[in-house]
Amino acid sequence: MKIWKYSHWDFVMLILSVAHFVMTLFLALRWEEWSTFGRVASFPILTAMIVYNIIVVSHLFTHAQWFNSPLLNGLASVFNSVNIGQSVQAYQLTHLRNHHRYNNDRKGPDGKTKDASSTFRDGTGDEHVSALRYAVFGAAGTLLSISRSLLAIPRLWRVGAHEHELLSLAAKTASKRATELRQIQLDRMVQFMTVCVFLAISWKWFLLCYVPAFFLSLALVNVQNYYEHYGALPENIYANSVSYYGRFYNLVTFNDGYHQEHHLRPFTHWSQMPKVRKEYGKKLDQVERIVSPIPALLGGFHFKRKLLHHQRTVTVVSLTVPTPPDTKTLSKAAG
Repeated sequence: MKIWKYSHWDFVMLILSVAHFVMTLFLALRWEEWSTFGRVASFPILTAMIVYNIIVVSHLFTHAQWFNSPLLNGLASVFNSVNIGQSVQAYQLTHLRNHHRYNNDRKGPDGKTKDASSTFRDGTGDEHVSALRYAVFGAAGTLLSISRSLLAIPRLWRVGAHEHELLSLAAKTASKRATELRQIQLDRMVQFMTVCVFLAISWKWFLLCYVPAFFLSLALVNVQNYYEHYGALPENIYANSVSYYGRFYNLVTFNDGYHQEHHLRPFTHWSQMPKVRKEYGKKLDQVERIVSPIPALLGGFHFKRKLLHHQRTVTVVSLTVPTPPDTKTLSKAAG
């Protein structure tokens, strides 16, 4: 039986996932022995690992799970839920079925956006909210939500009735819905047990290093998402995101910079993003869109970025998420 669903190159991300966990455990175990310098140095290391895992490893996993086996994919979800401090299955539901459906939309007649992570959601009028507020307030809200879900011991970490968004995004088919909600429950349960282990190893490390690093990671991930859409034109599927084509960055991030292409074909394996760019080349070249000279995480330094969202006359294009391609065809293409 073939293990890898799309490409054997996904084993690199599996290795990175294991390395992330091992390094986190190492930092916790050595915290009490280290000097002040060692403790301070562990903070950016931990932050970088969490940010990279959320932006690259877990993000790509939510779009194209690595294995043919549902059991192995479930274990990978649990493992990286520990690494990123939140349920990967829940991340998949909110990211794929909400963000990629509504593509950072503007506010509707009711004054609300359909995309819960839209940069327009808390903005004034038809403007983006400020990057600082989006990053910090968003991180605080996420941290509060995660804390609440991990402390849901009486209901055994099941998705609560108050978690309306997750419940609404879960599959409608009874069997698939049950599987998704059960995976979230398992992700959270193992997360909780891991937090208990970390506290037992060194509560000082957990409170003074891990929690601050985790909060900063959430804020930086929000910065990444913000500048992947800031200034873009939500109504046009060929200009609603911002891409960055630097070779080195895309090499070490598995083509994360191809964000416009990623929105056009969200179910396509990361290895095929350059081909997606070629496939849509003419249509992308015919519209005014933003191509950043720097990665999204550094987007605040893109001072001359065009603000296409200020345009008032636009051609509205369907925002429906495409149907996932045939697995066999995609597997062959991805090699």
